[in-house]
Amino acid sequence: MSLMKLTAVELGKKIQSGEVSAVEAVQESLARTKALEESIHAFVNLDEENALRKAAEVQKRIEAGELTGPLAGVPVAIKDNMCTKGVLTTCSSRILGNFVPTYTSEAVINLEKAGAIMTGKANMDEFAMGSTTETSAFGETKNPWNLNHVPGGSSGGSCAAVAAEEVSFALGSDTGGSIRQPSSFCGVTGIKPTYGTISRYGLIAYGSSLDQIGPIAKDVTDCAAVLETIASYDSKDSTSVKREKYDFTSALVDDVKGMKIGIPADFFGAGLNEDVKKAVLHVAEVLKSKGAEVEEFDFKLVTDYAIPAYYVIACAEASSNLSRFDGIKYGYRTEDYTDLHNMYKKTRSEGFGPEVKRRIMLGSFVLSSGYYDAYYLKALRTKALIKQEYDKAFGKYDVILAPAAPTTAPRLGDSLSDPIQMYLSDIYTISVNLAGLPGVTVPCGMDSSGLPIGAQLIGDCFKENTILRAAYAFEQSRDYVRCDLAKKGVN
Repeated sequence: MSLMKLTAVELGKKIQSGEVSAVEAVQESLARTKALEESIHAFVNLDEENALRKAAEVQKRIEAGELTGPLAGVPVAIKDNMCTKGVLTTCSSRILGNFVPTYTSEAVINLEKAGAIMTGKANMDEFAMGSTTETSAFGETKNPWNLNHVPGGSSGGSCAAVAAEEVSFALGSDTGGSIRQPSSFCGVTGIKPTYGTISRYGLIAYGSSLDQIGPIAKDVTDCAAVLETIASYDSKDSTSVKREKYDFTSALVDDVKGMKIGIPADFFGAGLNEDVKKAVLHVAEVLKSKGAEVEEFDFKLVTDYAIPAYYVIACAEASSNLSRFDGIKYGYRTEDYTDLHNMYKKTRSEGFGPEVKRRIMLGSFVLSSGYYDAYYLKALRTKALIKQEYDKAFGKYDVILAPAAPTTAPRLGDSLSDPIQMYLSDIYTISVNLAGLPGVTVPCGMDSSGLPIGAQLIGDCFKENTILRAAYAFEQSRDYVRCDLAKKGVN
């Protein structure tokens, strides 16, 4: 059996036992990636030479008893907005097309300490702005389940790489659902932890108050193991939170007796695909059969105001964060300019793609004199109200069950023709980021076209173990459905 068909934890155990080596695992990962990349394009670049060198080093340390963790020797893809020392980091943008960082992001450092081996940088929507991985300056990523459909975004490359079994797991980042939505579209599991749980040091920012790194893997066990590895307090990140415990694997028990699960009735109304609705409500029935209490509740304020509040805040922060890309310090610089102002203008015009420009302009507008109070401050007040609604809900429920997206993966090109529709596709995920909460997506079925559906489980702040327990309990009720690329004539 191919090593890439194993989960990350299963592969880690085989490497620890000596059945296979870290070098063999990485070689197989790289070979499969190179065979599939022409069809899927999950990566911006592969780091083959470094990966094989590190695999040999890690294998020696495993044999010496220095590395005993579950991820030692396991291949991983890193989303291309996390800095990696000496390795090209582009955010899938032309403006960073030649940027090689001199430092590594803290989350990736934690993986390296555990012995995981990065094989390459995963494709993404440019600067994480998009829901389909079609806004990348280096070409779109395709959904392994159907190459005519998108993988979701912005962590679409990471999710596609895991679904296609090019790597054992991946890291993504989530600003408004960018881990959870593509996980749903690609039939994998992804978790966005509580804001501040994982250091943002080295993560190239989109919306600083919303961004959070998280794991993407085949199952809940892998996600818990990866989360336990990368979560840590970091003094280099002013938003990093010092938690008492970073033990997430202890939540992997098939027991939800007495757990109270709330279903927001407003999330299941108009606009939700019928196949998605049935699949997500089936999750509720499974958990209910295992002893959980399930109840509907009103969540209208969140449904009505999350989208406008999110896009005002996120675009405002993006406008500020992306002002540093000016052609002076690093990255792309236009070749033909007359003066400094002209150089700024031409560099940014040529370096940024249409979606990034759209969000910068929107953000600059809501922050401008005369509109700051009317839009930005009002959005911040709405954000506070949304957090209050969640607080109210978690006064009654342990977990909130919702769809991860209103539909399954759309066809390539459909979303780009209607940006507003693309923004609305985030309706079930963005409020979680506004409130700083943890959320996990687990595969829960297939639609009539054979595309995956994911259910989202949302928890209160620092209650990752609660949603992991619920997700794990549901996962035990069904077999993992593998994306069979051979049937599609891809491999």
